Amino acid sequence: MANAKQVEKWIEGYRRAWESNDPAEIGALFTTNAEYYTAPFRQPWRGRDEIVARWIEGKDEPGQTTFDWKPVVLTDEVAVIEGVTTYPDEVYSNLWLISLDDEGRCRRFTEWWMLHPQG
Repeated sequence: MANAKQVEKWIEGYRRAWESNDPAEIGALFTTNAEYYTAPFRQPWRGRDEIVARWIEGKDEPGQTTFDWKPVVLTDEVAVIEGVTTYPDEVYSNLWLISLDDEGRCRRFTEWWMLHPQG
């Protein structure tokens, strides 16, 4: 069940974990059997342990990004978030689908991302 306060708190936690790459902070975001889709049609990372391990493998360095976001749709089942991730030399538009449990942990996360044209 997603409400605006839970979603905001979850994204704040996601950003802390993104910056720290701390396995405990990453793991705290997800249910034991969560699914994390790094793109809509890829096989997901399944379960908290795999999510943490794969996140660490592809981690960004602290301070490397900024992330601005706004909710597009919030229902009891899903939050749809529009975001912009800025790296020193690239900018991405993001669309996230986040399904939270009653405690505010993510059961299912799917992201779409698109590189902004250079120029």
